[in-house]
Amino acid sequence: MLFPNKSNSETKQSNPALRLLAMAEEAKAMIRANKQSMPAPRKKIELIAIGASTGGTEALSVVLPALRPPLPGIVIVQHIPIGFSKLFAERMDKECALSVKEAKNGDIVKPNSIYIAPGGQHMAIHKVGEITKIFCHMGPKLHGCRPAVDVLFHSISHYFKGNALAVILTGIGHDGARGMLDMKRQGSPTIGQDAATCVVYGMPKAAFEIGAVDKQMPLQMIAPAIMNRVSSGGL
Repeated sequence: MLFPNKSNSETKQSNPALRLLAMAEEAKAMIRANKQSMPAPRKKIELIAIGASTGGTEALSVVLPALRPPLPGIVIVQHIPIGFSKLFAERMDKECALSVKEAKNGDIVKPNSIYIAPGGQHMAIHKVGEITKIFCHMGPKLHGCRPAVDVLFHSISHYFKGNALAVILTGIGHDGARGMLDMKRQGSPTIGQDAATCVVYGMPKAAFEIGAVDKQMPLQMIAPAIMNRVSSGGL
């Protein structure tokens, strides 16, 4: 007696072993598809960098006191004259939950600490193993500024491959835009202050226009966004 031909699906349905094997293959295929569709895990943020100019001391006076530990070290370039950076750091230290100081050459960046670039000197970072050190120097002005945000951001893009967070606040000109773009290309998340809350929407605009800014947001939202990105990976 001749048996009618059965399709593969009919054969699998009538044979329990083949049916289980097919189900296992389908499950494997679903796992592979899910892995391919899942975004790569976000890197842990090990350093936060902030740049600001005109209106920046007022903006930082909003952002910094709103930050709460635990946070990685924070390095800041604010365009500011010699002498005023120390006074500003001392005032912020009294108002913030984190420790704030004017940076000095050779400082080791520590968690829950904020380092403000000294007026009249560029500030960069060097990383050796797990130790991040601050390098302050009297190099030539960049964009007419010393300290310059780009000097800091470019140095961070060299040493931190996607595990630093960059923020650019109110200011005239375009300092910081290229350095922030370098950081973003390395995988670092980036935040720009929005036009509505800037005293001068210059530096954040320049960074946004060249594609260096992941998210623009009002000044009051920046501190919560920083803490959210550090603690949970969101932005």
